[in-house]
Amino acid sequence: MTLAIINGYVVPVDGDPIEGGTVLVGDGKIVAVGRDVTVPESATVVDAAGGWVLPGFVEAHGHLGVYEEAEGWAGNDTNEMTDPNGARLRALDAINPADQGFADALSGGVTTAVIKPGSGNPIGGQTVAVKCWGRSVDEMLVREPVSVKSALGENPKRVYGDQKKLPSTRQGVAAVIRDALMKAQDYRAKKAAAEREDKPFDRDATLEILVRVLDGELPWCQHAHRADDIATALRLADEFGHRLILNHGTEGHLLADTLAERNVPVIIGPLFTSRSKVELRQRALRNPGILARAGVELAITTDHPVVPIHFLVHQATLAVKEGLDRDTALRSITVNPARIMGLDDRVGSLRPGLDGDVVIWSGDPLDVMSRALRVFIAGREVYSYVDGESVVADPYYRESR
Repeated sequence: MTLAIINGYVVPVDGDPIEGGTVLVGDGKIVAVGRDVTVPESATVVDAAGGWVLPGFVEAHGHLGVYEEAEGWAGNDTNEMTDPNGARLRALDAINPADQGFADALSGGVTTAVIKPGSGNPIGGQTVAVKCWGRSVDEMLVREPVSVKSALGENPKRVYGDQKKLPSTRQGVAAVIRDALMKAQDYRAKKAAAEREDKPFDRDATLEILVRVLDGELPWCQHAHRADDIATALRLADEFGHRLILNHGTEGHLLADTLAERNVPVIIGPLFTSRSKVELRQRALRNPGILARAGVELAITTDHPVVPIHFLVHQATLAVKEGLDRDTALRSITVNPARIMGLDDRVGSLRPGLDGDVVIWSGDPLDVMSRALRVFIAGREVYSYVDGESVVADPYYRESR
């Protein structure tokens, strides 16, 4: 199937806006973007009628499908809080595509989400990137694993402190992470020796994934709010050499120059929450702007369902109100999260060769009065706003394309 979206104000994000532009999608991929694009006769033509045409937004840190809304304990598979080291756990295995959050994502122009285990464990598990529409997570899959989730600070020490076991302090949390990575170093050496000597070797799913972190194959997504926890994350990265991505970073602005010098990206948020615990004392909508001006690569997150995922763009808007550069704000929910999470070969901008994930907006998406009118994933229309109603295509009904 070939799709042509014509007569739009096309915002590729990684390029200048195009008035009266066309986006051509074929076989699920973007084929051409521009003003003078030849549209095949066989193409399905959609007239954007002057609406804004953008790439689907990318949520870099959420819990769609693993923390289902309105389901209580039955739909909460976010944290396996029985083992401080859950590196072998995969968010992929707990995602329910029927979670209402996926429909909400589409209504807010979000087409790709990186879904992560929660922050109850020092090492929470493996993250996965999916499209926000489909019958099964396997059909929705973009890439897995994308990274390994880890947590410092209040959450893991509270969870295990309540159980009267290690870790119950910040030093204990850091020790659990350090012990795990040291064991992975030893495991890697023993495995290499066994391979050289052609001897059998007992595999360990937990240590296998941590070796991939040590080898730089998978980044380390570090939940940390307070500046002292961020410093610990940097210290651990120095010790073991892994690629660090700071998640949340509430007090990251206090170390903004250090993070910029070390090229540590920050996935900041959620920004619409109260200061419900000590770690959030300095939560403020001005913090993204401080980080960006210091030169930190920035993505904004809702941490869905902490903030509903369709409010992702509104967090960016209010961050602009509090000093974040407008272009940086738009990049913080498109190309930046895609690049930070290693997905920019698939999503994040309107560029030939990338997935045909395109959203037609009624106007500037950073205007809170604008809305997503039509959403396409891989060139297929999956959402529309018609006569005041949100309509999501039924993924279980597949007519011939």
